[in-house]
Amino acid sequence: MNRKLFLKRLFQLSVIGAFPALYSWQVEPFWLEFVERKLPVKNLPEELEGKILMQISDLHVGDRFDWRFLIKSFQKAKKFNPDFVVYTGDFVNHGSVQDNLNLKKVMENAVHGSLATFGVLGNHDYGAKWENIKSSENICNMLESFGITMLNNAQQENNGLNFIGFEDLWSPNFDPMLVMKDYDSSKANIVLCHNPDACDRDIWNGYQGWVLSGHTHGGQCRIPGIVTPVLPVKNKKYVSGEIDLKDGRMLYINRALGHSFQVRFMVRPEITVFTLTQAEK
Repeated sequence: MNRKLFLKRLFQLSVIGAFPALYSWQVEPFWLEFVERKLPVKNLPEELEGKILMQISDLHVGDRFDWRFLIKSFQKAKKFNPDFVVYTGDFVNHGSVQDNLNLKKVMENAVHGSLATFGVLGNHDYGAKWENIKSSENICNMLESFGITMLNNAQQENNGLNFIGFEDLWSPNFDPMLVMKDYDSSKANIVLCHNPDACDRDIWNGYQGWVLSGHTHGGQCRIPGIVTPVLPVKNKKYVSGEIDLKDGRMLYINRALGHSFQVRFMVRPEITVFTLTQAEK
């Protein structure tokens, strides 16, 4: 091989090697996917059949990516005209004063359901070491001011659909039995729970139905069917998408709209658009 050919091959290999890195840094983190699917709910009122429930999770507003992407995504999401919208935690990345100021700018453009909008907190909303109660309170107050009803170990029914919200598993306020002791199986129930590892705790009081979670980001980088190198959960089966827990509970893990770090490979950011249907008896 002469010098000219050697340099040509070296350049080609450099380009080939650089493409995945550039793609995972500048393309996929901002390539939003709207995942559309049905959500069969037990005891769903007939008038809610066909209504749209949108799940948005893990905004991670902070300094690790251009959060204006979130505002653009919200604008696209509004075109679906959702009836219900749920936010399943990690609104900020660090819980700092600057994060909260930027979150305010983002949530001025928030997506709302025509019938109701609910939210729960994630671990990042509690600041450093997930222990800053004041940070979580500030975020809740801000979100409430923007018309998002926060469910902190609480439940609220709207138009016959009952939303049950847990505080985050890693937070000092995690105490789901405050609400699950009053679980009523005759209602059309949906649980909002940021961390899917909570599904393996003895806290459910016989609950059967859907659990909507986030937290994992789908691993952000993975080779499907082969490896997901980084997952912030104990149960490594909890990656993303629909998971049958085999006891009457169905788990759905949203891949997150934002990112802890601006890198994604084979795990596009997601907003989930559910169509409510009556579950088969």
